[in-house]
Amino acid sequence: MRFASLGSGSRGNALVVEAGAGGRKTRVLVDCGFGPRELERRLARLGLVPEDLDALVVTHEHGDHSAGVMKLAQRHRLDVFLTHGTLAAMPKSRHRAPSLRVIDGHCAFAVGALEIAPFPVPHDAREPVQYLFGDGRHRLGVLTDTGAATPHIRAMLDACDALVLECNHDRDMLADGAYPRHLKQRIAGRFGHLDNQAAAALLAGLDRSRLQHLVAAHLSEQNNTPQLARAALAEAIGCAAEWVGVAGQDEGFSWRELT
Repeated sequence: MRFASLGSGSRGNALVVEAGAGGRKTRVLVDCGFGPRELERRLARLGLVPEDLDALVVTHEHGDHSAGVMKLAQRHRLDVFLTHGTLAAMPKSRHRAPSLRVIDGHCAFAVGALEIAPFPVPHDAREPVQYLFGDGRHRLGVLTDTGAATPHIRAMLDACDALVLECNHDRDMLADGAYPRHLKQRIAGRFGHLDNQAAAALLAGLDRSRLQHLVAAHLSEQNNTPQLARAALAEAIGCAAEWVGVAGQDEGFSWRELT
C-alpha cells in the first residue's frame, strides 16, 4: 500500500491511497477540492491520470474538500462514498455523480483491494468523518478537520503503519494574528481544527509500535509553519524533526510506501 497528497490546506485537499498486487491496483481519492484541470496537473506529478482512480471518498462538504468531487465523478464515472449528512449539505448542483454511495459513519466498506473504515469527528459540518485504510497487511490513518481528539478517534488510529495528522495552527500565531475574533474562536473550538500541541498530545497517546510514516497536514498558511508543526510532533514521539513529513498546500507530498 502507498499514499500521496495532491495538496493539503484551505485552498484545496486531495489524497490518493493505492493498494493491490501485480497489474491490478485499487486507487481511491480522498476528497477533491480542486477543479478538473488542476486535479489532472497534480495527479500527473504522481504519474497518474483521472482514469486510474476507482472511487472517491468524501470527508465533509466544505468546499476545500468537496468542490471538485462531482465534476470528477461525472467525467470519469466514479463511485462517490459519503455520509447522508455530507450529501444533504452539498449544493444540489453537485448531486450529479453517476453513483452516490451513502455510508454509515461507523461501518467499514470495501473498494477493490482496500478496506475503508470511516469514523465520526467533531467538526463544524453536517456529518463529517475521517478514514482508516487497510489492505490486510498495513493501515493508514487520515485525520484532518477535527476540533478535538475523541476516545473513538484514538481507538481508530492506534497501531497504524502511517498517519496523516492535522496540525492546523499554532495557538500563539492564531491568537496574535489578524483573523477576526469569531473566526479565531471557530478555528480553536471543539468543532474547529487541531492545533500543533493538540495533535502532538493525540499522537503521544497512540500505540506507535508499527509507525513507518508520519505526515503533518492541513497547515494554515497564516497561522502555522512547517517547522512548528514538525517540532511539535517530533517532540511528542522523540524523533528528529526531519523524520516528520509535511503535506503542503501547493505540492502535497509524493508517494510514501508501506513495507
